[in-house]
Amino acid sequence: MTEINNQTYRQTKIIATIGPSTSSEEVIRGLIDAGVDLVRLNFSHADSETHKKRAELVRKISEELHYHIGIVGDLQGPKIRIGKFENSKIDLKNGGKFTIDSNYSLEEGNEEIVGTSYTDLTNDIKTGDTLLLDDGRIELLVEKVKDSQVCTKIISGGLLYSSKGMNKKGGGLSAPAIGDKDRNDIKLAAEIDVDYLAVSFAKEAKDIEQARELINKAGCNASIIAKIERAEAIENIDSIIEASDAVMIARGDLGVEIGDAQLPAIQKELINKARKNNKAVITATQMMESMITNSVPTRAEVFDVANAVLDGTDAVMLSSETAMGDHPVEAVNAMSRICVGSEKENPITKKQTSFIAPCSTIDKAIALACMQTSENLNVKAIAALTESGSTALWMSRRNHIIPIFAITTHIHTLRKVTLYKGVYPAHLKTIDKEHAQVNRDVISTLESLNVVQKEDLVIITKGDLAGMQGGTNALKIVKVGYLV
Repeated sequence: MTEINNQTYRQTKIIATIGPSTSSEEVIRGLIDAGVDLVRLNFSHADSETHKKRAELVRKISEELHYHIGIVGDLQGPKIRIGKFENSKIDLKNGGKFTIDSNYSLEEGNEEIVGTSYTDLTNDIKTGDTLLLDDGRIELLVEKVKDSQVCTKIISGGLLYSSKGMNKKGGGLSAPAIGDKDRNDIKLAAEIDVDYLAVSFAKEAKDIEQARELINKAGCNASIIAKIERAEAIENIDSIIEASDAVMIARGDLGVEIGDAQLPAIQKELINKARKNNKAVITATQMMESMITNSVPTRAEVFDVANAVLDGTDAVMLSSETAMGDHPVEAVNAMSRICVGSEKENPITKKQTSFIAPCSTIDKAIALACMQTSENLNVKAIAALTESGSTALWMSRRNHIIPIFAITTHIHTLRKVTLYKGVYPAHLKTIDKEHAQVNRDVISTLESLNVVQKEDLVIITKGDLAGMQGGTNALKIVKVGYLV
């Protein structure tokens, strides 16, 4: 957290999922006022027209409020589900028998058998495997695999509702990350002009590369988020991070596959790996789930959000809490308070740390020099003139408390940097060719945002050639009120 001229700048960004509870202009306006930085469109639910209308509404309101809000399009991926039950739910008893059959009706499940649309299930499963239904709430031990049937013994039963998800403990289901629906949704994402595309259930780097190829082919240059929710992804994590622009720790399905006990350590490791590789990282799933129905979070949820902040996550995400919850705006307000409170006493931002990645290029070296200089001077703000947002991202990988303003003429870059920890978008209509005028324009922009005043020190980074991506090659320290 940084306070400037009585304004609080929250470093950790907040992503809110848009759904039935948040589709009206009034509620979306409330979410943005409460501090949402990005919104998520979950392509697993709703049709294309609904998603288009929601995106248009977000763009309209954010423009009216003079905010830059990023949009994340989240692909469904191979979410493997069981079929439906005749009465929408059944009650599975411990020790009983239950069969999952890929040839059985998807509409007529009962206490003994249910269908599934996943036709390769029997190829991926063997006797002794454990199947987990409904995010691990139901545990089944595989006793026999025959033809299209997987026959199981109920280890941990309970109420099971129609169309719930299915996982194999330890991973190993072979469904591809990008299916036919995802291909269509990528085209939809391009139409909406999303800023980020999230690839669900990615297993390896080629899943990310395929998504990037498809979104680029569709005419959109959205950044790619790798959702880490398969056990196999952990094995391939280094190459997945390298191939992606950001990673999301999707703790629901990931926890089911690797086990709850392993999840906290994996979360910390993934946040650290992402930061070391100059990639943004999102912590997601069940962060404040009690607020689907309650107006305040549990203490456990408060600690969960705070722990992710202290670990250095760029963003925390709300899912059902805002998509279908009773208190979406209150959930954002609560999450923002927790983030600000955690940052206020965050030891991570107070200790000296080395620059994460090697300075292999001039622009990276400038980013390092900027952060090292800011730590030794009483700098009020950093202004990074940027084409793509990369310089601001590199700066944000170093632990800091000084706000970084990504100043650019490009709307897409303004929206992209909304994900980066401690980075804030600032729009400049044009960039003058004369360097002294550029400096004056930058300071004028910061003054209009009430960030700086006379006598304040500001670091400006920029390139000699405006409009050239990767061209940052200069650092200048200026004092407000003394520019000529």
